Amino acid sequence: MSTRDEPFSDRFDVSGVTADGAAWLASAGPHPRSTLAFWEERPTAPVVLPCGTAFDVVSAPAVFGRGMVDRLWDEGPGSGPVAALRGRMLLFAAPGTAQRLPSLLRWEEFGRTGAIPPLLCHGTGDAVTVPPPLGTAKSTLTTRWLVAPDTRHPWLPGPEILVWAAVRAARTAVRISIFPPADQDAKVYDVSRRR
Repeated sequence: MSTRDEPFSDRFDVSGVTADGAAWLASAGPHPRSTLAFWEERPTAPVVLPCGTAFDVVSAPAVFGRGMVDRLWDEGPGSGPVAALRGRMLLFAAPGTAQRLPSLLRWEEFGRTGAIPPLLCHGTGDAVTVPPPLGTAKSTLTTRWLVAPDTRHPWLPGPEILVWAAVRAARTAVRISIFPPADQDAKVYDVSRRR
């Protein structure tokens, strides 16, 4: 595919999950060997894996999630594995992140509820659909890896790093205004000192 068909190909690893990455993903489930055997037979099939042991997952709306990932790569430490799934970005995070992130976001927001869209945090007791190790032409449109797992012990961001990325993504989000841009040559008067 050309880079026009793959908007993330210039920046992210969209080639697929390595054998070590698949082993790490499978380690999240109760029967890792069964998951790996399933993927050997059907490498283009997604599976549902539990969160909370090998990873937690933070799910963000696609555009906002892309902003978070951009901030992580442009200004921060990078990201762990990232997948696109049905209009959402799945950011794989350190175990325990799903429990801590919501309270950090509430604290950071100071009541400004609209700046950061609701992030779905999946941790202990939750499960997520994981994209297949190998993408297909059909699956790349709705379910695919943007940053594919490539090691048995990937670095995973914690809640503090994801709050940092969310706040910066919210600050750089494009805001549409119904007002025309300000006239750059207009005179501005300080009326705060009036008596």
